[in-house]
Amino acid sequence: QVQLVESGGGLVQPGGSLRLSCKASGFTLDYYAIGWFRQAPGKGREGVSCITISDGRRYYSESVKGRFTISRDDVKNTVYLQMNSLKPEDTAVYYCTTFLSEEAIRTSDFNSWGQGTQVTVSS
Repeated sequence: QVQLVESGGGLVQPGGSLRLSCKASGFTLDYYAIGWFRQAPGKGREGVSCITISDGRRYYSESVKGRFTISRDDVKNTVYLQMNSLKPEDTAVYYCTTFLSEEAIRTSDFNSWGQGTQVTVSS
């Protein structure tokens, strides 16, 4: 079972930037992809971005495409989410998550996740 620990959240003004980190430990190679989903108060989970383990293909939701960038450091077993041009609607708890297949990415079938990190975009 993989363990995921998120960090890097905080309060930022609209238009600002944050970088989230997800430290993974355990059997990360058992998974198809690793990435992020978010959940705003009173709303459901929304897949944000992910990167495949084998070949580094990146996926983004339409709501963050062009503003967020996912990357990984295999030496540190860490996945990053660089978030630029942040908007108030990006406010949510962000969770690092794993996917078992490409279909799981399409259907937002999140396999495991960490404790989350709060991102608040407000002036």
